Amino acid sequence: MQKLKFAGLAAVLALGVAGCTQNINPTDIDRAAIGAAAGATIAHVAGKDSSDVLKGAAIGAAGGAICNDVGVCR
Repeated sequence: MQKLKFAGLAAVLALGVAGCTQNINPTDIDRAAIGAAAGATIAHVAGKDSSDVLKGAAIGAAGGAICNDVGVCR
């Protein structure tokens, strides 16, 4: 259950951070990179081990890449 909460939190925060790039007209790759960095940082700060940091980066990248498709960062 705790992993599910962490994954949800990482996704929500990555979407929010990726949405901060609206004035520079970013691509999906730009938003994915920002989301990956945010997800990895959140996992690291939360004290997770290296495999969880990679999972956080993957979740953040996915969230960042699709945030404009779901209408979060327009």
